[in-house]
Amino acid sequence: MINLVWLVPLFPLLGFLINGLGRNSLPKSVVSFTACISVLASFIVSLGIFFELNSSETKFFLIPLFDWISAGTVNVPFSFMIDPLSALMLLIVTGIGFLIHVYSAGYMSHDAGFAKFFAYLNLFIFFMLLLVLGSNYVIMFIGWEGVGLCSYLLIGFWYTNSSYASAAKKAFIMNRIGDLGFLIAVFLIFTTFNSVEFAVVFPLAANMLAGDTALIIITALLFVGAIGKSAQLPLFTWLPDAMAGPTPVSALIHAATMVTAGIYMIARSNILFTLAPQTLYVVAIIGLATLLLAATIAVSQTDIKKVLAYSTVSQLGYMFLGLGVGAYTGAFFHVITHAFFKALLFLGAGSVIHAMSNEQDMRNMGGLKKRLPVTFLTMMIGTIAIAGLPPFSGFFSKDEILAHVYEYNKLFWALGVLGAIFTSFYMFRMMFLTFNGKFRGTTEQDHHLHESPSSMTVPLIILAVLSAIGGFIGIPELLGGNHWLAGFLAPVFEVSAGKVQPFSLDHSTEYILMAVSVAGALGSLLFAYNRYVKNGRVPAEDRGERGTLAKLSYNKYYIDEIYNSLITRPLDSLSTFFYSVVDRKGIDGIVNGFGKGAVEASKGFRLLQSGMVGFYIFMMVAGIIALLAYSIYKV
Repeated sequence: MINLVWLVPLFPLLGFLINGLGRNSLPKSVVSFTACISVLASFIVSLGIFFELNSSETKFFLIPLFDWISAGTVNVPFSFMIDPLSALMLLIVTGIGFLIHVYSAGYMSHDAGFAKFFAYLNLFIFFMLLLVLGSNYVIMFIGWEGVGLCSYLLIGFWYTNSSYASAAKKAFIMNRIGDLGFLIAVFLIFTTFNSVEFAVVFPLAANMLAGDTALIIITALLFVGAIGKSAQLPLFTWLPDAMAGPTPVSALIHAATMVTAGIYMIARSNILFTLAPQTLYVVAIIGLATLLLAATIAVSQTDIKKVLAYSTVSQLGYMFLGLGVGAYTGAFFHVITHAFFKALLFLGAGSVIHAMSNEQDMRNMGGLKKRLPVTFLTMMIGTIAIAGLPPFSGFFSKDEILAHVYEYNKLFWALGVLGAIFTSFYMFRMMFLTFNGKFRGTTEQDHHLHESPSSMTVPLIILAVLSAIGGFIGIPELLGGNHWLAGFLAPVFEVSAGKVQPFSLDHSTEYILMAVSVAGALGSLLFAYNRYVKNGRVPAEDRGERGTLAKLSYNKYYIDEIYNSLITRPLDSLSTFFYSVVDRKGIDGIVNGFGKGAVEASKGFRLLQSGMVGFYIFMMVAGIIALLAYSIYKV
């Protein structure tokens, strides 16, 4: 089955071509079936690859497809690599992607761009699979750019709304900033190792000394790429605005695909980062700062999708914090569990919005748990999981990261726990405002309330089950498990593990850390319950009175406004100057001046064409005299 890995990206590509070319003629049932079956087929092949790899003694397979770039010493084959890391990513991308496709069939059923939407979804999956499967940094970069393009198309899918189109452009441009860092890193990798193939670069890097300048520069630039793609400080503001796209797009981008690309890239390049501890320290700092900043913004938001967007930014911060302290398995474990519960929460939010006639403001919701029982129950499971309460999936992955952080730096751990406390609060706040209390919407919305169709609720139920039991793949020895995931991923991180001190915490300390984390999450739950259920608090209106900290949080610390003042407006002014002065008056003035000069000169010269024979004879004689004079002068 591993030799058939080329089928995995091929199926979504075929789905894109069929639906893209037939978007104006194919019925919706054929479009949705084609799109869904193509991703399902990829998932089935991915399952076969996973089971074959799991039972094989060999954990690395290189599958060459064809010679691609060959010029002088440059040789970049188009080939795929299968190992435990890519095998798990294949399951995440195709499995979660398939559920989102099924959900979209119901959610987008009345949209005029139905076929175009599914064509974009299939293309997105294709590029993400290229990113995951590539055996070198060039193929990874193609997938990297491809998902960026597709995210632009999907975020701005309803482009007739100017704000949605602006959100798409913002995401595209901010990602280009990070992508430039990634591209420069690829060139430096080639100049340093004379190759971009993982199988060549990583063994050569393993023989270099820790702290090598070349490795520090390369990893720093790779991290710049990850900052843009995975929405970390300072390039995180595009992701909350990406809520402009349809809700299934939010689930696809924020759960299983694009935003996890940065974590995957660093995990794939783990030996480079392990030997660049200075870069890893910066990774940890940026991740910690991002998780806290985003969490403190999420606590005051009133748009249900914005809460989940800032939650995504915060959870990505946890993953980068894990990577920064060397907990590669823990960070990737959180990628997996986050894919389950965040896809569930976004799709659940879509179900709420669908029932509420496209209303997203939680201040206009309330009392929905009896009207939307399946949505409520599944979202509650996802909320418990992301809050880190046992025995759901988020508890195992988040606590593994925090345990490694505790050993690395006690202050970082305390701040990480504070972030977990905020997470529990803003997630249960979202649930209580949406599903508890009295209904605060309009009479028309009340009459429209209904549970979503099975095409939307079945994916919710499957994701809820995965969110509940997904953490069991990483039960630590402390709790009687053998951490299957760590064993499965061990070959990927084996060389890095040999370069650092092994993780070691006594069981009593681990119990205390777990207890502190769970107690903090429970305390936040009770505080949110008391505030929004027992006391029936509803957030203030947009222009309502707020305290200083609440105002800062609600306005996202005015970061967008700061960027507009320091970057956007000066660039706009500079562009206006170059356009009006340099381009129109300068360059255009010179070019047009020559043109006008030629026109005016021609007006004078054309007078010489008078049609009078005498004048022509005179001019001929004058010319002969001039030639004779010139000849005499030369002699």
